[in-house]
Amino acid sequence: MKLNQLVFKSMLKNIKHYYLYFFALIFSVTLYFSFVTLQYNESVMQTAANSGSAAAGLKAATYILYFIVLLFVLYANHLFMKRRSKEIGLYQLIGMTKGLIIRLIALENIVLFVGAVIVGMLFGFLSSRIFAMLLLKILEQDTVVAMSFSMEAVKQTVLLFAILLAIILVQMAFMIRRVSLLSLFTASKQADERVKRVSPLQMMMGAIGIGLISYGYYASTQLFSEDSANQLFLNMMIILATTIGGTFFVFRFSIAFVLNLMRMKKNGHLSPVDVLALTPIMHRMKGNAKSLTLITILTAVSLAISILSYISYYSAGEKAFSDSPTDYTLYDDNGKEFLAALDAEEIDYDAVDLRLQKMEFSLEELVAEHMKNNDMWNMDMEIHAVPLSDYAKRYPGLKLKGNEAIITGYNNLLSEMLPLEPGNVTMKAGDQSYPVEVMKIKDEYLIGGIVAGNGPALVVSDALFEQLVQHKDMSVWHKQTSLSLNDRGDLAHAETLYKETGANHNEFYKADEKGELHLNTRDQSSLEGSRTNYIGMMGVTIFTTAFLGLAFLVATGSILYFKQMTEAEEEREAYTILRKVGFTQQEILRGVYMKQAFNFGLPLAIGLLHSYFAVKSGWFLFGSELVRPLLITMGLYIVLYIIFALLSISYYKKVIKESL
Repeated sequence: MKLNQLVFKSMLKNIKHYYLYFFALIFSVTLYFSFVTLQYNESVMQTAANSGSAAAGLKAATYILYFIVLLFVLYANHLFMKRRSKEIGLYQLIGMTKGLIIRLIALENIVLFVGAVIVGMLFGFLSSRIFAMLLLKILEQDTVVAMSFSMEAVKQTVLLFAILLAIILVQMAFMIRRVSLLSLFTASKQADERVKRVSPLQMMMGAIGIGLISYGYYASTQLFSEDSANQLFLNMMIILATTIGGTFFVFRFSIAFVLNLMRMKKNGHLSPVDVLALTPIMHRMKGNAKSLTLITILTAVSLAISILSYISYYSAGEKAFSDSPTDYTLYDDNGKEFLAALDAEEIDYDAVDLRLQKMEFSLEELVAEHMKNNDMWNMDMEIHAVPLSDYAKRYPGLKLKGNEAIITGYNNLLSEMLPLEPGNVTMKAGDQSYPVEVMKIKDEYLIGGIVAGNGPALVVSDALFEQLVQHKDMSVWHKQTSLSLNDRGDLAHAETLYKETGANHNEFYKADEKGELHLNTRDQSSLEGSRTNYIGMMGVTIFTTAFLGLAFLVATGSILYFKQMTEAEEEREAYTILRKVGFTQQEILRGVYMKQAFNFGLPLAIGLLHSYFAVKSGWFLFGSELVRPLLITMGLYIVLYIIFALLSISYYKKVIKESL
């Protein structure tokens, strides 16, 4: 029989093992080729140019995606070589040399890779337009996307997957040459290293693992506290090390110990569930600890990055609102032409004028008690005061008297990094000091970003404000006009007028070090303009992280599935014995269900916990909403893991059915 005929027959024989591996390769090539193709699609890149990082983001994503594919294929190839060890041993028994066997397996891999690359690039070309439309949909750009075929994308894809194939062939050749004939016949029956009993040292290490994870979680909640803020990077490294180390110890020692206790309570009366679930899991944990730790950490990292990206994208509207609390924000006498244009075009709007007065006060006087010893908060902060009567035009119902005041516009980032409490504070306007009693801290935005710098504003009584305005300075803003359109259908036309009249360019006087005033210009976006800018900045990020997260899921889920396929084949004889002594298929499957819930559920559950505490520690740096992005992203991960678990159960059903 010729070598090419042997290759063909061998691939047909192993097609039941290769189909998901082949599909995952095709999926990887499709994603990779699509990402590269997007970089050479001129219509997409020109439209997405407003994001400022479209090309760089997509290019970075291709390299990360390739790294994911490399890890996945190396691990999957190792599992398949282990499953085919007996077949390789038979080849040697009939007289084939190791060199010839390597050529045989190499040809199989070459055929497999060539087929996957060709099919993957075909699907990638067809799906690249869908990905481009999805990217532009995220960026809220209404542009027709043409099909684009790039030879540069083909060259790059072929080159990188050829390198991957070469690495696989080297791995395969090394595995075949370094093992003996006897080990080839027994390798497929060698389970991962087993543990017969749990020693006191292992019990202690298991407890240490749980303690390390608990400490990592606790430290993450204190990351921005008084004691941790001054050593942020060091504390982050400690949290990372304790969490990863604790995860390994939990998989390596803690789980086997807990399951051993559960089995000991049975007093030798083991049910099929115990035989098919608890015992195999306990004995395999030592060998599986590294892979499960890697899968858990990868899941946690990809999930955390996806959640944070979604938080940033989801919070674009809130960030824009902090820049411009109403549709349009005008300062002093700037924007008269814009108002005249709105009136001429009969665009109906409501305008509210707010009087402003700049002051200074020390943050230390209002900082929460547990943060007062931190020197980084001992600084003066500029703040603008607004009279109560003007504030009531937008938020009625507030009453102040004497020196009472409220702070408003104190958003998530400031409130998390620097929690304030009501109390007495001394403010300065010019050379004069004024005692003020802050009654409330609110998050309602009032003043635009140019004036407040996305910081808070101070609402004071009208009587106190009249005292403050005696210290007027030409170098600061004195009035803000907030415009709200009554008909959202006028927004597009109003945006055009806003730019045509130059209302987004604000002139103001600023004093230099000598006290001399100079005329300056600063741009102010509208509410819709700011929101669009934030969408543009975060659109490519959420696009790339979403698909990289999907690639992580496919890789980790496939690895777990391949491991379950291997274990199912190793346990085939046990199923045959159980069927012969009278156990039904459903009774055996109950143990399989529990085992799959553990193998897929535990890494996912720990990964979800890791990502939750990682995100919870600093989510406010990325946006203003946590719950919705968290639930949506975690929900998608859970659904995909369930799909892989169901695939594993389906394979076990097939093995159990064939066991008798």
